[in-house]
Amino acid sequence: MANTIISMSKIRQIIRMYAQGCSKLSIAARTGISRNTAKKYIKAFTDTKFTFEEVNELNDKELEELFGEPRDRAPDPRIYDLQKIFPSIDKELKRKGVTRLMQWEAYRKEHPEGFQYSQFCFYYMQWKDQVNPVMHLDHKAGDKMFVDFAGEKLSIVDKQTGEVTEVEVFIAILGASQLTYIEAVLTQQKEDFIAACDNALHYYGGVPAAIVTDNLKAAVTKSSRYEPTINETFADFGDHYSISILPTRAYRPRDKALVEGAVKIMYTRVYTFIRRAVYHTIEDINIAMRRALEEHNSQPLKGRNYSRRQQFEEVERPALSPLPPLRYELKKQLHVTVNKDGHIRLSPDQNYYSVPYRFIGKKVKILYSRSSVEVFYHYERIALHKRDRTPYKHVTDAQHLASTHRFLAEWTPEYFINWASNIDEDVRLYILKILGRKQHPEQAYKSCMGILSFSRKAGNDRLIAACQRALGYGSYSYNTIKTILEKGMDVFNEESKEPSMPTHDNIRGQDYYK
Repeated sequence: MANTIISMSKIRQIIRMYAQGCSKLSIAARTGISRNTAKKYIKAFTDTKFTFEEVNELNDKELEELFGEPRDRAPDPRIYDLQKIFPSIDKELKRKGVTRLMQWEAYRKEHPEGFQYSQFCFYYMQWKDQVNPVMHLDHKAGDKMFVDFAGEKLSIVDKQTGEVTEVEVFIAILGASQLTYIEAVLTQQKEDFIAACDNALHYYGGVPAAIVTDNLKAAVTKSSRYEPTINETFADFGDHYSISILPTRAYRPRDKALVEGAVKIMYTRVYTFIRRAVYHTIEDINIAMRRALEEHNSQPLKGRNYSRRQQFEEVERPALSPLPPLRYELKKQLHVTVNKDGHIRLSPDQNYYSVPYRFIGKKVKILYSRSSVEVFYHYERIALHKRDRTPYKHVTDAQHLASTHRFLAEWTPEYFINWASNIDEDVRLYILKILGRKQHPEQAYKSCMGILSFSRKAGNDRLIAACQRALGYGSYSYNTIKTILEKGMDVFNEESKEPSMPTHDNIRGQDYYK
C-alpha cells in the first residue's frame, strides 16, 4: 500500500466514509491523508468484494493482513490446510442452496482452531482470484448456459473446385461446471443458430434454467436495456424446452464473460488442432472439433483436482431438467386469409388445411415445420394438422366443418352400406346396386340418401318391400323406389279410412305396389 501504513482505525474511517458515498477528495481532506493514498485503500477495499460491515468485523490484526504490506514472518499453517480444501468447497458452492456460511461451519467442525468466517471468506476470494482472475460470479448448477459465436471463422474446401467457404463457430458453456460445447455452422442465421443450441442441449443431456445469449438478430429482434424483444422462433424454441431466454446488455461483454473466456480457450485448444488439416465438409470439421473438445473438457481445471467433465457429472448433470421426448423442429410462418371453404393454403406445398368454419375470411398465421402445420388467430391455436406434401390436396378435420358440411363430408360407400344393413339385407343389396351403377360417387350418395331417408317417411317395412319389388324389376334408382312407395300409399289410403303403417307381412300379402 502506501510507504507508511496508517492506523487501522483510520482505514476503517476511510472505508466507512466511502460506503456512505463520500468522494475520494472529501475523504482525503477529512482524514488528513493524500488523495492517492485514499484511492489506494478504497481500491483495495473494492477488490475484496466485501461490504463495510464484513470488513468492520475484522480485528486489527486481520485488517492489517488485508490492507497492510506483507512482512517477513512465517506463514500461518492454517492457511495451507484451508487452501487444500478450497477446490472441494468451490465445487460444493455450485450446488443450489449451498452457501459459504454452511461451508465455513463444516470447516470449523473439522478444524476447531481454524479461521473465523470473515477470514475464511477473505482467503477463499484470494484463492479464487488466483485460479480464475476474471470470472468472479458464482454460478449455480443447472442455472445458465452461455452461448456465442467465435470472432474467428474456420473454413472448408470444396474437393472439386477448390473453393474455400468460411464457416461460423458456435460455442456454448454451462456456468457451474464450465463444460463446453463447440460446433461449426454455415451461418449465424436463425436456422443454424437454433439448431446449434438444440445440439448443445442434447450434448449436455439436459436443460438448464436459462440461455444467456448475445444480441444477435437470430436471438433478439430488438435490443433494449430493460425489455429486449426475443426473436419469435427462438422464443418458440425456449417454450419447447421450457427454458428462459436472457439476452445480455448491449456493449456489456462482462455479462457473458464466461463464454468470452471459453472462446479464447477454444482458439488455443481447438483451433490450433483444427488448422493442421484441410476439411472438405462441415461434418468432417465438426468430427475433428469434437475430438479436441473432449480432450479440453477432460483436462483438470487450473488450481483444482478435477476436470470440467468430472464436475459436470458430479454437480451439474443432476441439476439439469430432463429433455422433452421430441427434439425441437424449426417452424416457419406465413400470414394468409381463410378461404370460403374453411381451408387455408400452404403455398410451399400447394395444398390446403381446414380450420374451424367460424374463422372463414379471417387473417390467420401459419406456423409449419417438417411434420406439422399449426394455425393461429390472435395468438390462439385454432388448428393442428400433420403436414402432407401432396400438391393440391385438402387435409380436412371433420370437427372444423359446419354441421351441414360435416354431414356431407361423412358420406362414404361404407356409411350408406352400414345404414342399409341395419334396415334389411334386401335394402343393403339395393344400395350396392345403386353404388355400382353411378359413374360419380356423389351422384350415388345423393340417391342412397334419398332412398334410405324413406325409412323415416314410410317406415322400414315399406322400404324393405319396395326394395324387394325394385330388385325384381331390375330397376335401380331413387325415382323407382319413390314411385313404388307412392303407388302403395295411394292403394293403402283407398282401402283404409284410418291409416296405419302396414307390417312387412301385410305389405307382401296385400301387394300394395301393383
